[in-house]
Amino acid sequence: MGKIEQFEDIEAWQLARIICQKTEKLFQTTGLGKNFKLRDQMERSSGSIMDNIAEGFGRGGNQEFHNFLSFSKGSASELRSQLYRALDKELISKIQFKELKDDCLQAENKIGAFMHYLRRSELKGIKFKKPGNEKF
Repeated sequence: MGKIEQFEDIEAWQLARIICQKTEKLFQTTGLGKNFKLRDQMERSSGSIMDNIAEGFGRGGNQEFHNFLSFSKGSASELRSQLYRALDKELISKIQFKELKDDCLQAENKIGAFMHYLRRSELKGIKFKKPGNEKF
């Protein structure tokens, strides 16, 4: 993994940006653009994948960054579920569904791998606390 100096260097963020672009294109080219409720949910979910990676990077410490990556990964799963709803309503084609669903799965995998890396690194300077050392 190359040196990460800004969130734009993170492969998962780069993929999340592509997912946002593809999601926006669906709004412009399919019946999804007229289903305002689902469109707004999908826009929020796709943006959340990207934005949580950026916000987590801007925070202090690996554990806090890890938490935001978890939110990002959850948003990728949420968007994947919403894609099923769009497909079931026949607002997108099976090809459009599969392409974006596969991107979401890839994002989930990249984010999960990055979370695993982060637990063992000193990227953000503050490492994870070892279990059992918590003070309440």
